[in-house]
Amino acid sequence: MSFDAKALRGALGRYATGVTITTCRAADGQPVGLTVNSFGALSLEPPLVMWALRTASPALPAFRQASHFAVNVLAEAQIELSRRFASPVHDRFAEGDWRKGHGGAPVLAGCCATLECATERELSLGDHVLFVGRVLALAEAPLPPLVFQGGHYHPLGRTL
Repeated sequence: MSFDAKALRGALGRYATGVTITTCRAADGQPVGLTVNSFGALSLEPPLVMWALRTASPALPAFRQASHFAVNVLAEAQIELSRRFASPVHDRFAEGDWRKGHGGAPVLAGCCATLECATERELSLGDHVLFVGRVLALAEAPLPPLVFQGGHYHPLGRTL
């Protein structure tokens, strides 16, 4: 390789992504969630989505044991929740309007979209675990999404 991990991270950061708070319910019943931008569509038939979590994440054991997870696609107005769930705040769920979804996974109100999923498969690849989920329920709202690119949040801009 003629590049290092920092250069790879920089190049990958040029790709604009949406921002999610991905959640599950731990074995002890506590809600678990974190800000994720490694989310994507996998299949329409069957309805599958995927996302990746670092193997060093303290949330990994909860997601590995959870039968369900929720992907909450954040709206621009939810930027502070994105920051909250990306930081080591003790009670992340103290902010936001939450309800229990499939398998108890926390679902956030006011999002652009929510996808409630049953964990279909997990694959350990490199320094991440890839989770594949079957979409069981979804909701969407015509709100501008929160976009992340180059290490910063950005407004979506105009439609071309």
